[in-house]
Amino acid sequence: MNITVLMGGASAERNVSLASGLRIVEALQSRGHTVIALDPAAGVLSATDLADLRARKVGTEPPSLEALAGLSSEALRTDLASMPEIQTADVVFLALHGGQGEDGTVQALLDMAGVRYTGSGHLASALAMDKDLSKTLFRAAGVQTADWLMAPQTVDVVERSLGFPVIVKPSKQGSTVGLTVVKTRDTFDTAVAEAFKYDDEVMIECFILGRELTVGVLGDQPLPVGEIKPVHEIYDYECKYTPGMATEDFPADLPPDIAATLQRQALQAFQALKLRGYARIDFRLDAQGHSYCLEANTLPGMTALSLIPQGAAAAGIGFDALCERIVHLALG
Repeated sequence: MNITVLMGGASAERNVSLASGLRIVEALQSRGHTVIALDPAAGVLSATDLADLRARKVGTEPPSLEALAGLSSEALRTDLASMPEIQTADVVFLALHGGQGEDGTVQALLDMAGVRYTGSGHLASALAMDKDLSKTLFRAAGVQTADWLMAPQTVDVVERSLGFPVIVKPSKQGSTVGLTVVKTRDTFDTAVAEAFKYDDEVMIECFILGRELTVGVLGDQPLPVGEIKPVHEIYDYECKYTPGMATEDFPADLPPDIAATLQRQALQAFQALKLRGYARIDFRLDAQGHSYCLEANTLPGMTALSLIPQGAAAAGIGFDALCERIVHLALG
């Protein structure tokens, strides 16, 4: 097949996307497909460009807002659907993370052009990216999620309604970009201001003390539950993309009934948002065994340290086969 991998872009998760895209390109090439790597912020990536990416690391922090502002992808986005690399593709593999690559914008462009692509459609992508809407739909579907408020809120209202600590984060971001654990009143306003740098909507969420768990969904099947044990208090950007900063156990050491509940909740969350193809659903599990769904990732990371490839491996699906299966799911 002719497959174009969209990777990079101009979101705060650009470096993660490039790392994901590189692995996907190499995996699909190993399966005999003709693959083109396309960066919406830079154009078609050459073999030399890809070789340079192999030597780079994701880094411990996302790109600065100033650096991202220098990546103008407006013209390319406008012409994206008409580009020959898109038009001649049997399927477009979306390896974009965050921003307009994951919020339904690119999906809507491809839908209008009649181009098949991996992952969820434009509406489902937008719903999952908006954490306020997705949590509302989770609850309607019977999926337990932590209490939350949307900024602006006074610190008195937050303390009375949620208590401290809370998580303050951009409502439409990923990879913990702009996220802060707020433990005391005096750091609340600073955390809100930091989150507003990355999004025009900010969520204030009750912090659930407990284990960090995740469940991948492939097609209509949940993958084995995984547990993440970060060096830091939370599974932040540095822990996610720096070797040795977190330990991931797949499958997680859980009683069978709790593991089954998490898989069932993941599938319910997947269906509640009308997702398709594949996704990763993240949870917290408290000391009493209650699970809380945090969010759904419609284009989860596919780097060497990412979680859904580890979940697939625990189910006996290697990375190359996983990428090809995602392609076949897109083709129906």
